[in-house]
Amino acid sequence: MKRTLWLRGFLALLVAGLAALAWVVWMNGRGESPITDTAGDFVATPQQVARGAYLARAGNCAACHTTRGGAAYAGGLGLATPFGTVFASNLTPDPQTGLGLWSAQTFWRAMHHGRAPDGRLLYPAFPYTSYTLVSREDSDALFAYLRSLAPVSRRNTPHALVFPFNTQAALAVWRALYFRPGAFEQDPTHTPEWNRGAYLVRGLGHCAACHAPRNALGATVDAQALHGGMVAMQNWYAPSLASSREAGVADWDTQHVVDLLQTGMSARGTALGPMAEVVYRSTQHLLPDDLRAMAVFLKDLPPQSHPAQPGDAPGAAQYANGQRLYVRHCAECHGRQGEGAQGAYPPLAGNRVVTMDTPANLVQLVLHGGYLPATAGNPRPYGMPPFRHLLDDAEVADVLSYIRHAWGHRASPVTMLDVLQYQ
Repeated sequence: MKRTLWLRGFLALLVAGLAALAWVVWMNGRGESPITDTAGDFVATPQQVARGAYLARAGNCAACHTTRGGAAYAGGLGLATPFGTVFASNLTPDPQTGLGLWSAQTFWRAMHHGRAPDGRLLYPAFPYTSYTLVSREDSDALFAYLRSLAPVSRRNTPHALVFPFNTQAALAVWRALYFRPGAFEQDPTHTPEWNRGAYLVRGLGHCAACHAPRNALGATVDAQALHGGMVAMQNWYAPSLASSREAGVADWDTQHVVDLLQTGMSARGTALGPMAEVVYRSTQHLLPDDLRAMAVFLKDLPPQSHPAQPGDAPGAAQYANGQRLYVRHCAECHGRQGEGAQGAYPPLAGNRVVTMDTPANLVQLVLHGGYLPATAGNPRPYGMPPFRHLLDDAEVADVLSYIRHAWGHRASPVTMLDVLQYQ
């Protein structure tokens, strides 16, 4: 009897395992078509190449696929993740080490399905979870541009991921759980401009890669909501684009949003940290109509309910020491009342960066400095120097606790543990 029960249990587990395996295999292959073209079948037009160059800037492709001092798009840049390091691939048309033998259809499959020409599954550090919304027309234009580059012979660096995340089996399970190939669908209840903005933000712009939270396995949570999240391995917080308490722009003038994306600076805010690089490499190069479309879409995001959580006041000694440090190191630029200087130094009084629940960005700015991008519209921006060499962790905590509770602010104090965690 016991032998029969054991056998039945084993068979049930075997059937369940085979069913789960079949589900994972099906989920990773659904919607894919056999590759029927070759590299020689694709003949690009000059218009496609020009369009692809523009789209590559919209997607900020060079930022990940170019090493410091290296050839553009030749790959090799290491992208740190909680699971190890993923190295960007060579996108130049070198036939041995780049895209030279790829066809337009294999490139489309990589963009849309996250699969390499040889069938390997690609890691989502390459954000095909967003790029799956890119149209075939735009994919072909991108391919045309990359094929027009000078070929660079540079073999791809093997990824350095920890087990089991370095296996195709684990990646297949992750994709079955969290990735769905898709296509951008026009929303008939909104204007063509809104839809264009949605396409850029959700697709090539892959804004959710930073501005959405991630679960323990690195998958974005509710990507379309753009409710903010920590930038993996960088200790910067990409604020919610739907919350009026963080980076929501629903009450901004459309032109102010355009200004921020185009120049890194507007009457309502500035771009710092990772966003400064996005403006420098990508959005400043976009057409005004596309920037306006993105602004219209971002202004219309469903508002996130994000009530303020008043924090405890810092201790008297911490507040007094923070005020002393502020007067000594900060007031000359930001003003004794946190009023800032128009066109130069941002005000701290009433500044959403100061009062966000997480002090991560404040810690980064004080320790490492804050630099706006140099753009055509703002070629000589003011910057904030780093204070890591002047302030210890306790002093950083004190001065930040002061500005988070001065001038009517009621944000929670910053601790030394916060400083250690976010530096």
